[in-house]
Amino acid sequence: MPKPDIYLSVIIPAYNEAERLPKTLRRFQEYFATQAHSYEILVVSDGSRDGTAEVAEKMAGEIKNLRVIGRKKNMGKGYSVREGMLAAYGRIRLFADADNATDISHFDKMRPFFDGGYDVVICSRDSKDAPGAKQSVAQVWWKRALGNMGNLYIQWMAVPGIWDTQCGFKAFRDYAAEKIFSAAKINRWAFDVETLALAKRFGYKIGIIPANWVNDPRSSVNFTAYFRTLWEVFKIMRSLNKLKF
Repeated sequence: MPKPDIYLSVIIPAYNEAERLPKTLRRFQEYFATQAHSYEILVVSDGSRDGTAEVAEKMAGEIKNLRVIGRKKNMGKGYSVREGMLAAYGRIRLFADADNATDISHFDKMRPFFDGGYDVVICSRDSKDAPGAKQSVAQVWWKRALGNMGNLYIQWMAVPGIWDTQCGFKAFRDYAAEKIFSAAKINRWAFDVETLALAKRFGYKIGIIPANWVNDPRSSVNFTAYFRTLWEVFKIMRSLNKLKF
């Protein structure tokens, strides 16, 4: 059976997002109502215990072109993004956070890069990556401090030249998504680093646009996640060194 011809797939990894998800889905529908291209929205519920999948399924009558992938077991954000990317039909495949911290309208800035031949386009909250990037509502100081220190390590180990690897708004051409996410192994927080490291290793052209990012203080990222991410970065480099082309 042939795949549907869809321009853009948006993957939303969701863990216990029953409260925030409806607002985000309605914002997506508002945005897509102004667009001429075809699209689909995939919500991937990562073993949620608060009825996230059920909330999303109930909204399928309200939100156009919505698909829901529900999973009983929690496997991590990286696993959920990978699952969505490989199940998507779009010629461009974007993952975005369930809180819409980077508004869906940022895709307007990505399109010229794809039209110009880029394979991967990401958002950055750091002006060293893209002038004009900012955090309208900033993270707490300790998250910013740990993030800055961690990024120096990430650049040294895995992704030189990119100052913000963790912004949850990244898009891939279909062929790049399938190659990168078929090779990816990291299931949790460092999956962003792995996807960018793989993109660089495969020789894909990466574009960066500035984010106007609005932090939600209810974010599920905790203090220990930063240290787990650094350990995962070490594992990524060990895995990349074994990768055969």
